[in-house]
Amino acid sequence: MERPAVDLLQPLWRALVVFRVLTWVFACLGVWARWDGIVRPYGAVLQLAVMGVWTLISSYGYSIRWGRRNTRLAFADLIVTVACMYATLWAQPLPDIRAGASVLTSVWAAGPVLALAISRGRDGGLLGAATISLALLSLRGVDHVSKILGNVQLLLVTGLVVGYAATTMRQAGERLRAAIATEGATAERLRLSRSIHDGVLQVLAQVQRRGTAIGGEALELAELAAEQEVALRTLMSTRPAVAPGDRVDLCGLLLPLATTRVDVVVPAGQVLLPSSTAAELVAAVKEALSNVSKHAGPDARSWVVVEELGEEVAVSIRDDGIGTTPARLEQARVDGHLGVSQSIRGRITDLGGTVTVRTAPGEGTEWELKV
Repeated sequence: MERPAVDLLQPLWRALVVFRVLTWVFACLGVWARWDGIVRPYGAVLQLAVMGVWTLISSYGYSIRWGRRNTRLAFADLIVTVACMYATLWAQPLPDIRAGASVLTSVWAAGPVLALAISRGRDGGLLGAATISLALLSLRGVDHVSKILGNVQLLLVTGLVVGYAATTMRQAGERLRAAIATEGATAERLRLSRSIHDGVLQVLAQVQRRGTAIGGEALELAELAAEQEVALRTLMSTRPAVAPGDRVDLCGLLLPLATTRVDVVVPAGQVLLPSSTAAELVAAVKEALSNVSKHAGPDARSWVVVEELGEEVAVSIRDDGIGTTPARLEQARVDGHLGVSQSIRGRITDLGGTVTVRTAPGEGTEWELKV
């Protein structure tokens, strides 16, 4: 059964809906309390009716669609709210407002500031606060800046704080979804691993032992069984290579290279590198293993070892083949064989790393790649 999507922003959207309704009620009470001082009461009633209709529409929209999909509605909310602020002119002449009469939208005008902060984070909250503040300033006039400064500061702080909170919660939700996905994948891998270990691997191991004991044509069957056993064990031990951001786990990329003749040894934890760096490093390792199969002899075995050395990552590729001499490697480069000079040294040098090779006739070859 698929788990529902995790959205940690739902409580904020629901709080915004409650805020919208309550502040409209407060605006109505404010008009009732100042009824005798309103020049055109019918204009105030009409303004409150428009505000009430929009409160229902926006609350319904915020209630059924969560997350960033509310960005368009939040901008529409901002436009309608500014229009409702100017609709105060239906009830009070502009000179009266600048003389001290209240803007009838009151705290209700802060709704789009919260909506944009939840939807678009800090920048959205500050944009909404600045827009509402400018509308309020245009109604009050520049001569009354000191009187509305407290409201402007409150709007800006609200947009900033709620925006940061929404961004943090959105990031936490993304990490939670990734953790749930990883947990599910890990549980499924463990289940399959137990099933494979109890059945397929035991059968392959038995075929390998019996084929080796019988010899002859059965020896080829034993070798195939051994290869498949290694492939399955590698698959069972492989872990996800993808990590948050533009980084990947180098170990997850190298583990699939294991075969009956190649052992891959990695740390228990992840070794995270930028994806481009990891791709080039894996390509260099593959080229080194290709050289082993071509030049080290038919029975040569290889070992790939990954180590974390503080700010460096070292990958060693060692084989027990026939080996060579540094002079022959240099001669191969001069003769135009690009495997060593470009596919290995060139890649690591471009990454700002170093390459060390140790080899001697009859002692195999060891490459050490550091980035």
